[in-house]
Amino acid sequence: MAEYDDDDFNYSDSGSEVEMDDGMSEDDGIAMEAEDQNGMSEQKDSSLDCIIMTSEQLEKEMKETISEVGNILHVPLGTCRILLHKYKWNMESLMERFYEHPDTMAFLRAAHVVPKNAVTAPTSSTADCDICCNLAELSGLACNHRACTACWRRYLQTKITVDNTSEIECIMNGCELLIEDEKVMSYVVEEPVRASYKRLMINSYVETNRLLRWCPGVDCGRAAKVSHCEPRLVVCTCKSRFCFACGNEWHEPVNCRLLRLWLKKCSDDSETSNWINANTKECPKCLVTIEKDGGCNHMTCKNVACRAEFCWMCLGPWEPHGSSWYSCNRFDDSAAKTARDAQEVSRAALQRYLFYYNRYMGHQHSLRLENKLYATVKAKMEQMQQMAMSWIEVQFLRKAVDVLSECRRTLMYTYAFAYYLQKDNNSIIFEENQKDLEMETEKLSGFLEHELESENLVTLKQKVQDKYRYVEHRRGILLKHCQEGTERDQWRYAE
Repeated sequence: MAEYDDDDFNYSDSGSEVEMDDGMSEDDGIAMEAEDQNGMSEQKDSSLDCIIMTSEQLEKEMKETISEVGNILHVPLGTCRILLHKYKWNMESLMERFYEHPDTMAFLRAAHVVPKNAVTAPTSSTADCDICCNLAELSGLACNHRACTACWRRYLQTKITVDNTSEIECIMNGCELLIEDEKVMSYVVEEPVRASYKRLMINSYVETNRLLRWCPGVDCGRAAKVSHCEPRLVVCTCKSRFCFACGNEWHEPVNCRLLRLWLKKCSDDSETSNWINANTKECPKCLVTIEKDGGCNHMTCKNVACRAEFCWMCLGPWEPHGSSWYSCNRFDDSAAKTARDAQEVSRAALQRYLFYYNRYMGHQHSLRLENKLYATVKAKMEQMQQMAMSWIEVQFLRKAVDVLSECRRTLMYTYAFAYYLQKDNNSIIFEENQKDLEMETEKLSGFLEHELESENLVTLKQKVQDKYRYVEHRRGILLKHCQEGTERDQWRYAE
């Protein structure tokens, strides 16, 4: 039986470990990383039933799975990897099909791991190569298709480095026999090519396994492993937060299907050509072109002759946005209801889409701008530590910015969710919760941007904690209502 060589399959992650941010509040606790027997770290959140795995851990688990199946089926390990790949690394499904099939050899031929029609073996190992026509010592696979070592090497290198595949067929055109890993490694001697093949093997292990997904973080190189494939939040060691089911940024309350529709619609030039310049607007009073330079949507025109205060989202006066008259999050569909011809209907539909798109992009823009707050908060935290406050005591400021960012992200996706909602009692309740969260988020944003320097330390901590706790509470109410509506099948979508 063929065996894997540990040296051949000892792929090392080229990316450096990313340290976890130490900015946690006292209530958040301390993230722990457990070292396994080989010194490789695993981070597991039992509440999410998810493990973050490095490339070394993925390779080790892949080899263990291959070895286990090989011991049961009594086939070479290279063949086991090909079979597991075809069955998406579902061991139970593979073994069930293997033992249920009446003809084992027919099963293996159908999987292209055994030749369907082997040609007659040559009488001599030295002959003219069918590829380059040079007289040389030939070698090949079980199908007896032969080629010289130089041709095999060039062929495999092209498949690995150009085609980027670890599932490589025989060199002879029309022969579908797949080449085992051991055979590939016996021909490939260049270390960069060998390393590429190992990476491709691990990548195919993750890409075809429904319980694994690569982290989308830049140069992360880690994968998330779960016990059940379903939409769930994954927080990687590199701090990337993504949805396991679709791989996009975590997008509650909108589900994966609606998010795909929304992102496709947003990428359609016919929908967004009139809104491509969404980052600049005109002051509703003096019409001066303005650009947003902070996360807060409470705008004050810098034209000294104007100084109008208005909302960046709806361009209406700011004063009602802190009162019961707030309606910035609701679309006025009266125009759509009174539209009489196709052109008016189309115009009303575009206006409705742009309403939600504007607010979606507005919160996305605010989220990016509010990342600057971390620098401001860090300086304030250092100043407070110099005034006899401990490191733990000053973490409330970072927590406040974290909450603000989470609320911005949630609000951003509520508008993608709201775009597809049909009007009913549940959607009205949702819009009320959305309105409350949006109002309180703007208050928290304004406070963190404008009032940090004017407060003394005694009142600052209490004020910030009260504010972010209430905002966090409002976010929880909105998400709970959305989740309950999904579980009870109460949401009605207009697609």
